[in-house]
Amino acid sequence: MNIGIIGAGNIGSALAVRLVSLGHSVLIANSRGPETLQDVARKTGATPATAQEAARHGNIIVVTIPLKNIPDLPKDLFEGVAPEVPIIDTSNYYPLLRDGQIPELETGDLTESEWVQQHLGRPVVKVFNNIYAHHIEQKGVPAGTPGRIALPVASNDAAAKQQVMTLVEELGFDAVDAGNLHESWRQQPGTPSYGADFPADKLKQNLASLGTKRTPEQHAQFAANHAAQEREMIKQFQS
Repeated sequence: MNIGIIGAGNIGSALAVRLVSLGHSVLIANSRGPETLQDVARKTGATPATAQEAARHGNIIVVTIPLKNIPDLPKDLFEGVAPEVPIIDTSNYYPLLRDGQIPELETGDLTESEWVQQHLGRPVVKVFNNIYAHHIEQKGVPAGTPGRIALPVASNDAAAKQQVMTLVEELGFDAVDAGNLHESWRQQPGTPSYGADFPADKLKQNLASLGTKRTPEQHAQFAANHAAQEREMIKQFQS
């Protein structure tokens, strides 16, 4: 396939490495321009491009940039891109570490990916947000391998979700249908599945145990968990 990746950070680069190794044609873009991506190109095998070129290249498009930068993407980014092309959103909200406060995400009414979808004006598929980048690169294994890591995949677009789940499986992970975007809070930071590398049976069990509608108590608990995680990360960066 042709795959466009917008964002050349840890997740974007890890996906590029794996996708190129599987024989896909990958264009990768960042906010500074393709001329700044020579090191990324050498590491990943992907071809540097502008964001518009990457978007127009894709049978699948991956948007993997800091959440706070989503509103700054070009308004015509997906102009000319067929409506059936899946757009993957890998983003996470880090209010202390990186993004600052985004009021719409503080109430619990909107999930991160619902907010992204509003800004992009296109349906998105949420995946690759709850796994470490180096695990994407190193821990994919053949189907049926005991303990194979499962990844939750959420979207309101059933056809796009199915295409992305097929890609997840090809990358060496079990794809678990995690419902619609409003239910994708169950894979956000602070929840039990975030960074946990659960196998499919445990991930399904965890998602089911949380229910589908986030309660105020769940929102408060997972926000507190995430804040504690962020403070620990900040401490590590400073040490």
